[in-house]
Amino acid sequence: MHRHPLDKLNNLPYIGAVNAPFFMLKRLSTFAIVTALTASCVSASQVEKKDTEVQDKDVVSIPVEPYTPSWKCPGCNTNEQYVLEQLQEKTRITDRNALATILGNIKSESNFYPNICEGGARVPYRDCHRGGYGLIQWTSINRYNNLGKFCNKYGCDPSSLEGQTRYMINENIFQRYLPMFEGGGQTVRQYMVPAYYWLGWGIKGNREIYAYEYTNKLVLA
Repeated sequence: MHRHPLDKLNNLPYIGAVNAPFFMLKRLSTFAIVTALTASCVSASQVEKKDTEVQDKDVVSIPVEPYTPSWKCPGCNTNEQYVLEQLQEKTRITDRNALATILGNIKSESNFYPNICEGGARVPYRDCHRGGYGLIQWTSINRYNNLGKFCNKYGCDPSSLEGQTRYMINENIFQRYLPMFEGGGQTVRQYMVPAYYWLGWGIKGNREIYAYEYTNKLVLA
C-alpha cells in the first residue's frame, strides 16, 4: 500500500499540546533562578557598599609621626643616661662627638654626682661654701647663685640631677656656645674648644680621654 509522504509526519508525537507545559516550566524555572541570582548579587553589592560607607565614616585618621633615632648609652649609669637624653631633647645636638665631649667634661667635673662640692663632699646646695658645686662644678659666685635663683623660679631642686641639668642647658654661657655643638661634623678635640669656653676649667685632666670613651659607648637607636 502506497502511503503519502505526509503520513510520516502524522506519526510523529505531538508536543505542542501535551509536552508544552513541561518545556515552559523548565524555561520559567531557569528564568527564576537567573533572576534570583541577579537579585542576590545586586543585594550583596548594595550591602557591601553600605558597609564600606559605614566603615569610611567610622575610620579616624591617626597622624603618624616619623621616628627619629637618638644616641643611647647602654653601658652608662642612670645619671649619665638622663643627661644624654635631656641634651638631645632640649637642644638640636645630634653629633656623637659633640655629645661625647659634653659628657666627658661633666664626668671630669663631678662624675655625674649633682650634690658634690669641690673636694668630694656630698652636701645639699646651700651647704657648699667654697669651690665648685654640682654637675659642672659651678664655681663663680654669680653662676652658683644663679643655680639657686633658677630653681627657685622654676620650682626645681638645685641639689638634684633634674634641676641642675635644666639649669645647665638653659644657662646663658652654655646657650652662647651651643650652636658650635649643634653644628656637627667636628672631632672631639675640636669640640673641646667650645667646651673650654663654656666651663673655663683650670686643669684639662682626663676630659678628652673620657670624651673618646663615650664615643665608643654611644649607639644610635
